Amino acid sequence: MRINENYGNLKENYLFSDIARKVNEYKASHPDADVIRLGIGDVTLPLCKSVVDAMVKATLEMGKKETFRGYGDEQGYSFLQEAIADYYKKRGVALDISEIFISDGAKSDLGNMLDLFSTDNTALIPDPVYPVYVDTNILAGRKIAFLNANEENGFLPLPDENTKGDIVYICSPNNPTGAVYDREGLKKWVDWANACGAVILFDAAYEAFISDDSLPHSIYEIEGARTCAVEVCSLSKTAGFTGTRCGYTVVPEALIRGGKPLRKMWLRRQTTKFNGVPYIVQRGAEAVFTDAGQREIKENIAYYKENARIIADALGRAGIAFSGGVHSPYIWLKCPGGMTSWEYFDLLLNKANVVGTPGAGFGKNGEGYLRLTAFGDRGRIKEAVERIIKLK
Repeated sequence: MRINENYGNLKENYLFSDIARKVNEYKASHPDADVIRLGIGDVTLPLCKSVVDAMVKATLEMGKKETFRGYGDEQGYSFLQEAIADYYKKRGVALDISEIFISDGAKSDLGNMLDLFSTDNTALIPDPVYPVYVDTNILAGRKIAFLNANEENGFLPLPDENTKGDIVYICSPNNPTGAVYDREGLKKWVDWANACGAVILFDAAYEAFISDDSLPHSIYEIEGARTCAVEVCSLSKTAGFTGTRCGYTVVPEALIRGGKPLRKMWLRRQTTKFNGVPYIVQRGAEAVFTDAGQREIKENIAYYKENARIIADALGRAGIAFSGGVHSPYIWLKCPGGMTSWEYFDLLLNKANVVGTPGAGFGKNGEGYLRLTAFGDRGRIKEAVERIIKLK
């Protein structure tokens, strides 16, 4: 037998595993060090009251014969699909619930979606980028071409006459840079994809952080997107579901490639390989989209965005160049003094006891940058930035 040799083409360790190893080694040799972690983008505020109440109620239902639930539909319960459809409707986007698939998170769907496409296709991926986009295509043995995202284009590359690819990844607001496409920019990608028959995988995991409603939250706000784009979203950062696990993917009926509707293909894939998200979790997710749930999660998002503003203000005072932090929980800073990403990471860890994420881990264009996250306690955020600017 033969194993999947593509595993040998991956980097030896996942980026965040390397960071964890370095931090653990430092703490082992400096047990009294007060290390503040602004690296991994994990939320710190608890689930909102509406979500918890809904999950408690659903848990009690599972303990009674008359309300117990066994297997549900792999694509999700209709009550959650309808809640999501109503959420989109408020932005002028009409979705049929059959186009909405509930999942255990964006990361899973972004990798699993590749089951629909031949390995002969080329994946077009921006650099710097969330590593999962790259690694899942490497594991499939698919050719990858990179789009240069840099200071010159505001970390928002656009297609031109030389752009070639079949599966295109767009993340807006972007992880790691915090950059956000406007309507004109997304329209260029939609028109390009429809013209050449490509498929856009649109990662909207951070859409709830957009505070300017002139900016699109969904690619389906753009004319023509329904015939070329799949949208993946998550409640992890929107509503603190990083440990609870729930997200959704939209595959429009009008998206057809190779004469086959991708919605039907995705439904077949999910019914074959996925047993669905637990009923209790889906009831909690449904509560996110109620009026009370929306108020509560917006309070949490505002807390994180204020953290981002505090970081940005401090970096500005110190003369450290950065982007992001306005419509995103991430600050993408340029390493001072011409340091490499890992040099600056080591300096912050060893001299300031602050952990960031080296930009080089997101691709070659990330070299010389470091990502900070605003997901943290307000007091610890303030302490961390004071330590950072003292090193400037």
